[in-house]
Amino acid sequence: MSAKVIQQLFAQAGVTVNGAAPWDIQVHNESLYDRILRDRNLGFGEAYMDGWWDCEQLDELFCHLLKSNIEEKIARDLRYLLRFLPAIVFNLQSKHRSRIVAERHYDLDNDLFLSFLDSYNQYSCGYFEGTDDLEQAQRKKLDLICRKLTITGRDHVLDIGCGWGGLSRYIAEHHGSQVTAVNVSREQLYFARNACTDLQVRFIDCDYRAIRGTFDKIVSVGMFEHVGRKNYRTFMKTVHRCLNDTGIFLLHTIGSNRSQVNLDPWINRYIFPNGMLPSVAQIAKAVEGLFVIEDWHNLGHHYDKTLMAWNEKFQNAWTKLRKKYDTRFKRMWEYYLLSCAGAFRARSIQVWQILMTKAGTGASQPERLRN
Repeated sequence: MSAKVIQQLFAQAGVTVNGAAPWDIQVHNESLYDRILRDRNLGFGEAYMDGWWDCEQLDELFCHLLKSNIEEKIARDLRYLLRFLPAIVFNLQSKHRSRIVAERHYDLDNDLFLSFLDSYNQYSCGYFEGTDDLEQAQRKKLDLICRKLTITGRDHVLDIGCGWGGLSRYIAEHHGSQVTAVNVSREQLYFARNACTDLQVRFIDCDYRAIRGTFDKIVSVGMFEHVGRKNYRTFMKTVHRCLNDTGIFLLHTIGSNRSQVNLDPWINRYIFPNGMLPSVAQIAKAVEGLFVIEDWHNLGHHYDKTLMAWNEKFQNAWTKLRKKYDTRFKRMWEYYLLSCAGAFRARSIQVWQILMTKAGTGASQPERLRN
């Protein structure tokens, strides 16, 4: 019975079980159908990790499934909904829990991440305007951010959630600015400090709520996804407190088309624990009375290209990585990269760069295509 239900749902998305199209799934274990009905997204992802099914093009599979709204077609029982109860009731991104995602994801192994990232180690969406090359796309993204913020050598810039320090390094190298960068990942901070020894960049190991000082420009790239809906307002108040009255703030974040309380269960368990994608409404509510939104730029389709480039580099690096990681990890990581690529291709999630000022200074914008 479960096999028939799942096969029909897949068929509505243009996916044939054991079919010939590159996005069709090949089932190796008939228990897969019961597992999907019981555990939904979590079971589907875990079954792939366990080798219960395969697909030639995972990215296209997820694009097909998400465009068909398959999640809405599978009735959600109480047991499934209970997975989200902690995120509804508790603050899973409180200050004392803020290092969980760093310890379980960002502190995994620098060799893993650096194997598929660009030379500035950008673990966020590139800007593939006029190029198909990942390295150029990430430099174009860094340049775009600096132009939007109108960064000069006189500015003191705050980089919240600085990753491996690539953006801070780029700002200091290309604009001669003083940069203060904060992060809670010890592995990333260790790498970043070594990469910026001769630059005006100071790295601080602290939660964003503990930031002190005043800055001319503030930027946060790929960190807001870890803040959590119960803390969005606190985050914005922190930025408001730290930004000069005539300063500019740029927020670069993945976003959801609807307000939610948690991430996909599989992503939450295996990739980004306690993560959460903000919606337009949630961001707007968080900034109300604090900032004027000067510009809202959607780069969603650029993340599809970014993830596909990352996966290609990850696959090419596997010969070396396999000495540290097993096949199940490899399947987990490619499932993560390619399922997310499919989600961006289906436009079920977005990437936004949002430019804000305190008093509506009318911050000038660089010439760019809105695509």
